[in-house]
Amino acid sequence: MNIHDPAAELRANVATPFEAAQAMPVSVYTSEDFLALEQEHVFAKSWLCAGRADALKAPGDYLTMEIAGEPVIVLRDREGTLRAMSNVCRHRMSILLEGRGNVRAITCPYHAWTYNLDGSLRGAPAMEMNRSFCKAETSLPEVRCVDWKGWIMLTLDPDLPEPHETLREIDDLVGYLPMQDYVEVFREEHHWNTNWKILAENFMESYHLPMCHGGTIGGAVDLKKMTCPEGYPGFNFHHILKDDSIALSIAHKGNTALKGEDRYRTWLISVYPSLMITLTPGYFWYLSLTPDGPGHVKIIYGGGLHPDFAADAEVDQHFETLKGLLDHVNDEDKGCTERVWRGMQSRHALPGALSHLERPNYEFATWIAGKIPT
Repeated sequence: MNIHDPAAELRANVATPFEAAQAMPVSVYTSEDFLALEQEHVFAKSWLCAGRADALKAPGDYLTMEIAGEPVIVLRDREGTLRAMSNVCRHRMSILLEGRGNVRAITCPYHAWTYNLDGSLRGAPAMEMNRSFCKAETSLPEVRCVDWKGWIMLTLDPDLPEPHETLREIDDLVGYLPMQDYVEVFREEHHWNTNWKILAENFMESYHLPMCHGGTIGGAVDLKKMTCPEGYPGFNFHHILKDDSIALSIAHKGNTALKGEDRYRTWLISVYPSLMITLTPGYFWYLSLTPDGPGHVKIIYGGGLHPDFAADAEVDQHFETLKGLLDHVNDEDKGCTERVWRGMQSRHALPGALSHLERPNYEFATWIAGKIPT
């Protein structure tokens, strides 16, 4: 094996049975070449999350993101259909829209070429003298976009099976919670100084909770009672039973459909490669990750409420308390994951043995290894 080949190192790493497994090799986090392989074979060929569909309510509501370096617009068209398309003008290739907002039409900030909300070209000033120009044949290329259980999912791969096919087992686990009806209350964009996989792995395991989150939720976790079941081809998961010490974490008092432990079970679901969902009977929050170089990650961080709580007259105060807690937890994770990245720069950085509570990390590593060609 060439020790300078991160892909080969990773394949050797996951060839070991889980019972004797080690954490992923340092090179798969720090190598620019390996990140290029991830962009080409993971991010460009997977379903990625742009956030919640209810964030785009009205015609013309839009958001922007990049998929493997490809600029994309996601919007509601005039008929209320969710669409995604290239965010690059067909004239001189300017970026068209930035951030989030609402538009009646998409107008290029460079030469004012204007596109309808379906991507067709509406107008192009001073083009009547160019015989090669055809307005009817000029439109923004479409990007595949679906609403999966309230999540906006995008892919550049025209042949990839849809999420409801590859993630159908999620219904067996959390189908009793109406994820598609949860109401987003906040959405933020963050940028951390760590590798995207470090943050993904951090979400996948709760082994770190007692220490990393000692100032917030760590005291509510008993590692001896925690299990990490085997995951599925498209995602891994585990769950935690919580009490009412954390606001909104148990079912609404008016909800009579949820019984027993389902009233206070929290699910942590990691949809490969980079959608991390915490789902409870009262609220949800999520992270959607895209790499920005080996040592930086772009994060969509959002969350909201079960419809029972969204309709509760007293919910604002409860959610304010919850949001404060989630922000504190997120800050703790930021500190922990950025310290891991800094530690990986050491000449003494070597991966250690995995705990039985880190099975999801091993499955994640195995999934990535399977995506990178030999």
